[in-house]
Amino acid sequence: MSGISPVCKKLIDQEVALFQEDRRKYYLPGETKSPDIGAPYLLHPPGATTGVLLIHGLMAAPYEVREWADHFFSQDFTVYAPRLAGHGTSAEDLAAKNFADWVDSVERGYNILSECCEQVIVAGFSTGAGLALHQALTHPGRYQAVISVSAPMKFKGLSARLSETVEHWNRAAGFFHLTNIQKPFAANHPDNPEINYRRCPIHGFNQVKFLMRHVYQGLPGLDIPALIVQGAADPKVSPNAGKMIFQRIGSAKKHYAEIDHHIHGIVRGAVGKRVFAVVDDFLSQLK
Repeated sequence: MSGISPVCKKLIDQEVALFQEDRRKYYLPGETKSPDIGAPYLLHPPGATTGVLLIHGLMAAPYEVREWADHFFSQDFTVYAPRLAGHGTSAEDLAAKNFADWVDSVERGYNILSECCEQVIVAGFSTGAGLALHQALTHPGRYQAVISVSAPMKFKGLSARLSETVEHWNRAAGFFHLTNIQKPFAANHPDNPEINYRRCPIHGFNQVKFLMRHVYQGLPGLDIPALIVQGAADPKVSPNAGKMIFQRIGSAKKHYAEIDHHIHGIVRGAVGKRVFAVVDDFLSQLK
């Protein structure tokens, strides 16, 4: 991390220390991944003046977007990938977090980038994309552009529609001390099991819904350049989700792209390279 200010280094060291503390506190054999999966990271090429705040998805970790971060770095962007609260540790940790905790994680990430970059682009995948859009809406004028890949504006499946009912049931059962009939987690079948939790906290899933409702309401006021990317055959997020976001955005400088692929995780591997090419084209138009 040569070439960064002492303030920037101090902030990064604080984030790494927080991760290490949380990992020790919530460590679960068989669920907690290796430290390199969950740790936040900064990539800073010498002389770079534009940074990308790159946000991972639900039940994942900063390593989920590492290939994307490396690509940005190769294009001479500084990249900071924050660790969202409750991630990179265990599902028990995530179950106790709210979307406001994730927003705080992202805010601290912006503070790091603003110490070493003149301009910042905010980007994310899945829930991270929702948080990127939330940042752009909450802080008009802060970001040069926003990039959203597979934001979960609309989920697929009956279980997704019933998640809030299940959480109400869990609360009622807890009130009567009937913990044996609670269902705090649902099974997760991740695209990247070496990164993602295999248990999805019902509360965490509902926090994503809460986040996206806030985002949807604010989209007409989004007036910076925006790229919306959606998987055309996404099995978890409705393919209509990207179009819903794109059509509602108020910015005149908005772009939409669909990636024909059968999995949700489209920012890694061969399909990731297709996404990165779309992003490169978008950014070249900004220049």
